[in-house]
Amino acid sequence: MSETRVRFPVGLTISTAIALLILLSLGAWQVQRLHWKTALVERIAATRAAPPRPITAVPLTPAYRFTRVTLDCPGLATARFVELYGLQEGDAGARLVSLCTYAEGRPPILVDRGFVVDTVSDRPAVTPSTDVVRLTGVLREGVPPGAFTPVAREGRFYSADLPAMARALGSERHPDVMVTAETSSNPEWKALVPSPLPETITNRHLEYALTWFGLAAALVGVYIALVRRKLKSA
Repeated sequence: MSETRVRFPVGLTISTAIALLILLSLGAWQVQRLHWKTALVERIAATRAAPPRPITAVPLTPAYRFTRVTLDCPGLATARFVELYGLQEGDAGARLVSLCTYAEGRPPILVDRGFVVDTVSDRPAVTPSTDVVRLTGVLREGVPPGAFTPVAREGRFYSADLPAMARALGSERHPDVMVTAETSSNPEWKALVPSPLPETITNRHLEYALTWFGLAAALVGVYIALVRRKLKSA
């Protein structure tokens, strides 16, 4: 009488373990994203409710991002600008970014004057002026270009590379934050839409996390069923 030897499904076990690790990692990453997004939503809500402070009273560092500030910008309405590619409510366009000399003895700061959709080809006039524009805005940090970020050309940038944008506008010094305007530098030109903070932020990371963890649980169930079937048929 021959004795049948049961072979443990090593290959199936290894492939299942690798897939399980990937699914659990994706679920854990979504949990981290959930905490980050929740904190971001709370920070934006607090920013909207906070009174603005004079920009000269705020340290211009990334630690003070999302701080509301006020500043006076001579000649901003007709200042030189570069364009920063962006999306708003699904529409592609450009954010017009200029330098503001808000105080003597301090380096100028970049001001995101607002978003212009790509279907609008007009731009504000660029002429020397000393007319002061008083702005309220929000401090935001820059975004260095990544490995796949298109190279800036012809005055259009694809990441908020603050030093590079400042140099393109003639300044070698710039703080580590910029101002995104709440109030318009050109109120007569309706195509320019100030938008310092997103109106809505979707937060579905809990749903995504539960999906990945659910797939992990289903994978374990399928693995157990397959192993039991193999053992019974041996």
